Amino acid sequence: MAPTLKGGDAALLPEFPRGPLDSYRARASFSWKELALFTEGEDMLRFKKTIFSALENDPLFARSPGAHLSLEKYRELSFLRCKRIFEYDFLSAGDMFESPLKVSTLIQCLGMYDWSLAAKYVLHTLIFGSAVFSSGSERHFTYIQKIFSMEIFGCFALTELSHGSNTKAIRTTAHYNPATEEFIIHSPDFEAAKFWVGNMGKTATHAVVFAQLHMPGGQCHGLHPFIIQIRDLKTLLPMPGVMVGDIGKKLGQNGLDNGFAVFHKVRVPRHNLLNRMGDVTPEGTYVSPFKDARQRFGASLGSLSWGRVVIMAMAVTNLKLAVSIAARFSATRRQFGPTEDEEIPVLEYQTQQWRLLPYLAAAYALDHFSTSLFLDMVELQRGLAAGDRSARQAELGREIHALASAGKPLASWTAQQGIQECREACGGHGYLAMNRLGVLRDDNDPNCTYEGDNNVLLQQTSNYLLGLLALRVQDGARIRSPLKSVDFLDSYPSILDQRFEVSSVADCLDSAVALAAYKWLCYLLRETHEKLNQEKRSGSGDFEARNCQVFHGRPLALAFMELMVLQSFHEHVHRPCVPPSLRAVLGRLSALYALWSLNRHTALLYRGGYFSDEQAGRVLESAILTLCSQLKDDAVALVDVIAPPDFVLDSPIGRADGELYKNLWGAILQDSQVLERASWWPEFSVNKPVIGSVKSKL
Repeated sequence: MAPTLKGGDAALLPEFPRGPLDSYRARASFSWKELALFTEGEDMLRFKKTIFSALENDPLFARSPGAHLSLEKYRELSFLRCKRIFEYDFLSAGDMFESPLKVSTLIQCLGMYDWSLAAKYVLHTLIFGSAVFSSGSERHFTYIQKIFSMEIFGCFALTELSHGSNTKAIRTTAHYNPATEEFIIHSPDFEAAKFWVGNMGKTATHAVVFAQLHMPGGQCHGLHPFIIQIRDLKTLLPMPGVMVGDIGKKLGQNGLDNGFAVFHKVRVPRHNLLNRMGDVTPEGTYVSPFKDARQRFGASLGSLSWGRVVIMAMAVTNLKLAVSIAARFSATRRQFGPTEDEEIPVLEYQTQQWRLLPYLAAAYALDHFSTSLFLDMVELQRGLAAGDRSARQAELGREIHALASAGKPLASWTAQQGIQECREACGGHGYLAMNRLGVLRDDNDPNCTYEGDNNVLLQQTSNYLLGLLALRVQDGARIRSPLKSVDFLDSYPSILDQRFEVSSVADCLDSAVALAAYKWLCYLLRETHEKLNQEKRSGSGDFEARNCQVFHGRPLALAFMELMVLQSFHEHVHRPCVPPSLRAVLGRLSALYALWSLNRHTALLYRGGYFSDEQAGRVLESAILTLCSQLKDDAVALVDVIAPPDFVLDSPIGRADGELYKNLWGAILQDSQVLERASWWPEFSVNKPVIGSVKSKL
């Protein structure tokens, strides 16, 4: 059972240790504890406290400064830690639907500690587990309990060596034999090997394997998922006909064993087909509740939307960690000043504020949206589990697919750019591995490519929007969606008649200003639609026409996604239930994220005529800098809300006490290699003056 939390509210949100960050904390315009309670709620804060306390007090999770684990040892340790997480019983199978926020919170807490561990857990429970639950039927539900008891360990095998994004071209086959009521799973050659599959390299015993389903008469019904045992449960040796192994060291997340598998005429029982989307009778007749093969194919890949929604939260978590480290560093690192005798924190410099604070605002905005989308995904899965075949359910699936397909690129790229900016903003100390920014950068990097390459995914979103516009143009249909994400397009093209009319910085300090500008950016929808038609009139086929979208479909999808994030956060911070003491700081975060994001589209705003003179661009830039200045004194308190305990953050320059140099020097001396070399200078402790010690030795 999970350790129980002892103590009252003081233990839940303890005061930070006194130190150099005190002055910034004292200047904050709000209570960080109040914001934490408002943002997450007491129950979720206690849940996080329980998880973090369990990790910190368990020797299996002890941090080991200077310990450079071998690849084999790191992967073994990740598996043992994953097993321990299940022993703590933080989540049950029922929590997946009954307490979905606990699922998201656990993933983020584990990721803050180590993304190899978190990814291993997610792939087993949420990706493999949800694939079995959502694509299978009652005959497969016995696997669910085995997943949570770790009787089996799973992975999701879709990608092949030669095919990733183009899932329809997957080449693994499943031929049905009615005489034995078995499917024969086969990889025609090495290019059809399942590849990059997380957990498959060393530890997975079972896989959800996607293969082309062939009937005895020769007809192929396309890609279908099968649950296949790939290793012996006791020995972990490959099952007959299965060649499985590890693909080797990666740029990051090396505690996760990504692997490959080749199948040579592996026979599996008929009931191993996950049959919610399509089934085969014992005699060899194919049956499906979907009349349209494209709908069936989309439904069968529902687990990919789960993955993309989770990746959004993973990327946002990385951004939270990076900006927490960089903000605390910037509030304590002093360089230069108005006089030679006075140095000021680098956070006081406008450039440092401009580099970091928009990413702090982005962390808050993206976090709120990703949580909302996670809950929307839960609603979709509940409908699927209940057998809902309504038009609304189908449209909800398409809408979430479009949002997740653009949400993952926006979140992962924002985190990628933000982590790099934080690394550089911490100077040379940011390049030191022990301060973790390099690890965060490498661990976040795959978020940009797995579960779909970002640039390819954006086409899914632009195609969704173009499809809605086509229906309106052709049939006059109203543009509506279950989550109301596209309802504003019903006013197209009248929105395009609007112009930017704000003339002062003061009037620009509200996210509503950027919200109106983003809605006008449906200009990109018109431009993309016209570009496609122009290409087709020139003789291009549909495939060729859609291959000309770098300056059309791509920015359309990103601008739409930024609008969704902004609109969600804007509505959130302007709700009546927001405590009066928090409204100002949350409003500034919303406005800063909005204007900073909008500023990247300045050229489009001028080209399309929304901006008409130089003043518009100047007001936008001045408003961004004004908001940065207003948020500067709140920066430390804002990261206090989102930063995990020091043990989890694991960055000497980002510790909550703000003792930048003591913590950094102490961490260096804890490194066993440094201690070995410097054992003849024992007085070099964090409590002794370094300069004096050096002079005495000289």
